Amino acid sequence: MQGHVSQDTPVGVPAALIWDVYRGLELGRLVDKLAPEVLGRVEFLEGDGGVGTIAKLTLPPGTPGRGYMKERFTKIDDENRVKETEVLEGGYKDLGFDVVRIRLEIVEKDSESCMVRSTIEYEGDEKLADVVSHVNVKPLEMMAEIIGKHLCQNKSTP
Repeated sequence: MQGHVSQDTPVGVPAALIWDVYRGLELGRLVDKLAPEVLGRVEFLEGDGGVGTIAKLTLPPGTPGRGYMKERFTKIDDENRVKETEVLEGGYKDLGFDVVRIRLEIVEKDSESCMVRSTIEYEGDEKLADVVSHVNVKPLEMMAEIIGKHLCQNKSTP
């Protein structure tokens, strides 16, 4: 079984500005600074923010599962403003999925605004049909809103 869940979140800043944050380590730093109680804490275990970087997200209290998620950056496409990660352990993998990928794409609307398209792709056994409804992009949508609001208030620097 394969599937995906996706959501577009409007952001009132230029695509290039938010991509500068999303493409590397700055996204994790800002999540830590702006919303650790909502989105969790980010720790970089390996890498410099490029492909191959491994990050650990310690999820907020009350989150089902192990309470953390490790992911590896698998794609950073500056031309198309796309970042992809694969969950190595924890998170939705704890539901039994074989593969869980997170795709973040910055889609330019005009010179002053864009959309953050957040997608979670999953693959697993047909027996997982009952748990598919638990897969959602709400935390990624909240992250886009929080980061977008921060950048809007501080447009000159991330």
